[in-house]
Amino acid sequence: MALKNSQYDTIMREYEQKQLHSQDVLNAHYQRVYDCIPEIRDLENAISHLSVQKARNLLEGDETALSSLKEEISMLRQKKSALLSSYGFPEDYLEPSYECADCKDTGYIGSQKCHCFKKATIDLLYTQSNLKEILAKENFNTFSLAYYSENHIDPKTGRSSLSIMRDALVVSKEFVRTFGQEFRNLFLYGDTGVGKTFLSNCIAKELIDSAYSVIYFTAFELFDIFAKSRFDKDTLADTMYGYIFDCDLLIIDDLGTELTNSFIASQLFLCLNERLLKKRSTIISTNLSLESIVEIYSERIFSRITSNYTMLRLTGDDIRIKKKLMNMEEQTCYIEKNEI
Repeated sequence: MALKNSQYDTIMREYEQKQLHSQDVLNAHYQRVYDCIPEIRDLENAISHLSVQKARNLLEGDETALSSLKEEISMLRQKKSALLSSYGFPEDYLEPSYECADCKDTGYIGSQKCHCFKKATIDLLYTQSNLKEILAKENFNTFSLAYYSENHIDPKTGRSSLSIMRDALVVSKEFVRTFGQEFRNLFLYGDTGVGKTFLSNCIAKELIDSAYSVIYFTAFELFDIFAKSRFDKDTLADTMYGYIFDCDLLIIDDLGTELTNSFIASQLFLCLNERLLKKRSTIISTNLSLESIVEIYSERIFSRITSNYTMLRLTGDDIRIKKKLMNMEEQTCYIEKNEI
């Protein structure tokens, strides 16, 4: 899997900035300690000198001298730690600090990309797709139950759309709260325009802010990636193909709006099944009924979903239409008020 050169360079520049920042912080720590505890500088020089001596003896094969040097260095380090503690400094105050301790902010562990590199890649692709602007508008803080009515009754359950959405909101927040501790998946289905995508975006925003890797695709975009990776050998599609299976959360929005065929059905099954095996969470939203899922895709896919996903059926009026009507009413009131 390969990023475009410009994308790779952007990510690596971010790692360079992290390393420079870490070094600046460490230098400031050293300067503060030297000003407060002059003896620390002498201990540092002594440890450095003995470390060089230890390396020289190791090359010469002098194991006896090497053992004694190790003890001396250990004693000096203990004295250093004791001095730092006595002046109120943490014992690790003169150790480098990293955003990612696994790769030490290099992006690589050996020759393999670190998990934080994968997260940085997804964040970059999000930024370049402008999705973060959407998440700034669609999140739990901006979610409103005012668009759901006690009077809109679901004929299948006898419950109001307001009651149903209240429960869905609780389930969604619990999904976020326990993410990383409990493996769960969500399947949002029901009427058009009742907030399924909005609710998915709320969850995405919370998890991205908590440093989880989240990928969002409409069903059309997802299967387009699969097709380009399989048939066109597209580089960026190949990159995203791998992350689709490995990201912490995959959101598939508007399932059923794509042109379905045997390739689409097989890729959907592969995607869902692989993520289940890897215990990677998935959220699917669709306007399709459960009966249609069986007809359009397959019994196998339907079985995977119903057996492994929390099913949330949402009902209500089309919120987009309600918002337009509310805006029109506000404009009418404004006009009438000014005419008076």
